[in-house]
Amino acid sequence: MNQQENEWVPFEQGEYIVIKAFLIADNKSTLDVDRAMIEIYKGPKGIKQIKGTGMIRPVLMVELLEENDNIDLVLDLGGKYKYYLKKPELQAGKVFSQDVSSALHFYPSKPWEQITESEFDTMLGQAVSGA
Repeated sequence: MNQQENEWVPFEQGEYIVIKAFLIADNKSTLDVDRAMIEIYKGPKGIKQIKGTGMIRPVLMVELLEENDNIDLVLDLGGKYKYYLKKPELQAGKVFSQDVSSALHFYPSKPWEQITESEFDTMLGQAVSGA
C-alpha cells in the first residue's frame, strides 16, 4: 500500500467526542459504549491513526464474547460521520461486578468503513440491546 491508501482518516489531529458508540456481535447483540471519544494522531510514519476510549460494564462484554466470536464497533460522530470498525482491538478492565463500569480502549485493526445514516439506523434498529 502506498501512503495515500493508508490515509483513511478524514479528520485533523485532535480529540473528537463520539455521539453514540456500540459494540455489535454476529448475533446482533449490542453493548453501548458510554462517554466515547476518539483521538486522531500521527503514527511513526506520519500517517494518521485512531485510538479511542469509552466506558462499558465488563460483565456485559464477557456475556457478549461468550456467545460470539466477532465483535465490531459502530461510531456516530454526528451528522454524516458514521463509521463501522470490523474486529477492532479491544482492551477493557477486568472487574466483573454487575454494577461496575470500566474503561474500554479500542484500536482499529483495519481502516474503518463510513456508513450511511440509514445503514447506521438499520444496525441500531436490528440490535438486541444489553448483550
